Amino acid sequence: MSYDRTVRLPGTFGETVEAVRRALADQGFGILTEIDVQATLKAKLDHDMEPYLILGACNPPLARQALDADRAIGLLLPCNVVVRTEGDQVVVQAIDPSTMVTLTGVDAMAPVADEAARRLDAALAALADAGA
Repeated sequence: MSYDRTVRLPGTFGETVEAVRRALADQGFGILTEIDVQATLKAKLDHDMEPYLILGACNPPLARQALDADRAIGLLLPCNVVVRTEGDQVVVQAIDPSTMVTLTGVDAMAPVADEAARRLDAALAALADAGA
């Protein structure tokens, strides 16, 4: 089972991160959390790796609907979006919201997941169309 939605883009890591923030905001997502995995692993383990950023994206109305359907869904919120480099490209990956339905088995989660997927897909498509 695939659990991600992915686009590969030309451009720099920093430019792509800013484009991802704008594309998510255009779809009603705010960034609640940000984890710089590269910096964290360097600081904690002295491990070098490529730029890798996890953005915790949240659309408050969708989050509320999901929580109303299943309070435990907070375990899967916010929707994580990863921005990382791979060779000369920047990879942007978003969690496939249908995993909320698959993992919980809560049918009431389906419309929330469908709407979240529509919005995340629109953000990824905007990035791909713009070439970040």
